[in-house]
Amino acid sequence: MSDLTRLTAADLASALAAGDVSSAEATRAHLDRIAAVDGDVHAFLHVNAHAMDAATDIDRRRAAGEELGPLAGVPLAIKDVLVTTDMPSTSGSRILEGYMSPFDATVVARSRAAGLVPLGKTNMDEFAMGSSTEHSAYGPTRNPWDLDRIPGGSGGGSAAAVAAFEAPLALGSDTGGSIRQPAHVTGTVGVKPTYGGVSRYGAIALASSLDQVGPVTRTVLDAGLLHDVIGGHDHRDSTSLTDAWPSFAQAARDGARGDVLKGLRVGVISELDDSGFQPGVSASFRAALAMLEAQGAEIVEISAPHFEYGVAAYYLILPAEASSNLAKFDSVRFGMRSASGGTVEDVMAATRDAGFGDEVKRRIILGTYALSAGYYDAYYGSAQKVRTLIQRDFDAAFEKVDVIATPSAPTTAFRLGEQLGDPLQMYLNDVTTIPANLAGVPGISIPSGLAEEDGLPVGIQFLAPVREDARLYRVGAALETLLVDSWGAPLLDRAPALAASGSNEGNR
Repeated sequence: MSDLTRLTAADLASALAAGDVSSAEATRAHLDRIAAVDGDVHAFLHVNAHAMDAATDIDRRRAAGEELGPLAGVPLAIKDVLVTTDMPSTSGSRILEGYMSPFDATVVARSRAAGLVPLGKTNMDEFAMGSSTEHSAYGPTRNPWDLDRIPGGSGGGSAAAVAAFEAPLALGSDTGGSIRQPAHVTGTVGVKPTYGGVSRYGAIALASSLDQVGPVTRTVLDAGLLHDVIGGHDHRDSTSLTDAWPSFAQAARDGARGDVLKGLRVGVISELDDSGFQPGVSASFRAALAMLEAQGAEIVEISAPHFEYGVAAYYLILPAEASSNLAKFDSVRFGMRSASGGTVEDVMAATRDAGFGDEVKRRIILGTYALSAGYYDAYYGSAQKVRTLIQRDFDAAFEKVDVIATPSAPTTAFRLGEQLGDPLQMYLNDVTTIPANLAGVPGISIPSGLAEEDGLPVGIQFLAPVREDARLYRVGAALETLLVDSWGAPLLDRAPALAASGSNEGNR
């Protein structure tokens, strides 16, 4: 493996700015890494044929003395839910196979403008529906820590690409935990920004009131650097906040000094007891809390009585919004067409039957039922009331604490196929992450260690009030510094080495 692929995005950016390495060299190193291992990992659905051209252009502009952004020349992986003009955008579905967008998603456009080099599009559960990336129409992604295990979902491709050193940075989307849960099981960092803090324009919609785009990285500082690039108001997104945001990279740098922990009030939810978590996950969480307490933080037990209903409410709200958002994929306006005879209804039915996978069909049916006459108030309306109660739980909690801490997921990465026959069990993987999406608050997952029973990574999640994303970067970076110092090296340095002889046959 080239040393360039081992560098954090911040370190690589510094080397690029100093002229110690060119963007072409860095991009080539990552493309070579993808060619070597992605046949095993299958993090990418499509590798960008123009990546080297983009890198060479950055080198030319730098040599000409042009003032470039802090991440100029650094390679970037892009979740396939984000549309791009130069690569297919399929959202992991057959119904959009080969679709080329006429425009870039705002976060992609901002990344290109900042000089980041798109490496390719990463695999995902179809239309972001899943917690394992096994629901991709193009085959599952595998966890670089153990190729027989899942990398989380729906953004397992982005997390696996970063964990396998195929990309230093990636873009993901988080509807109920699809950035943070993959971060938990792959030993990476994942951030769900405040709802409206990052534009959703050009993100293929799953549930519009829940979806949020965010960074996937190996360090908190790298996440802050990427968040600074993609964040901010976008007039094309009607839900975009007009706030002037602070530098999240600077917040991470401030946090790394460690003094932010003294007097910090960290809330622990009494309803989330250890019985619902794998022992190694609970042990790592408690150890991280003890480390915070040793640095002067105060651990405060809080109550969030309605969190236990979050999963049930989420799996009514999300399918309802998904059934509406996915109606456009009808063989007429968007998507493949699998039949040419009969009525429009016949063609539409045949196309959607062939183009959508089982999980997508399941959620469309559930959502359509929840919105139907006679059932709207009983199901969708009731779920929205629970959502309001969860938001009130957060409001009450943040009157007592500065951040809330939870395990990022209940277990380590499970084996491929282990939960495919049990949708309910799959849904419960997001039990700690879903409330943040229902309330719109920001969340971050950072690696907290390895579970003793299986040696696989686990993460700790911090949640903060709406618009207080910078607080998460300060706290996350402070704990990250303590943990890495205690380990002696970043957690990913302990990941089993992937075979260097992998093929690239899985790429499309």
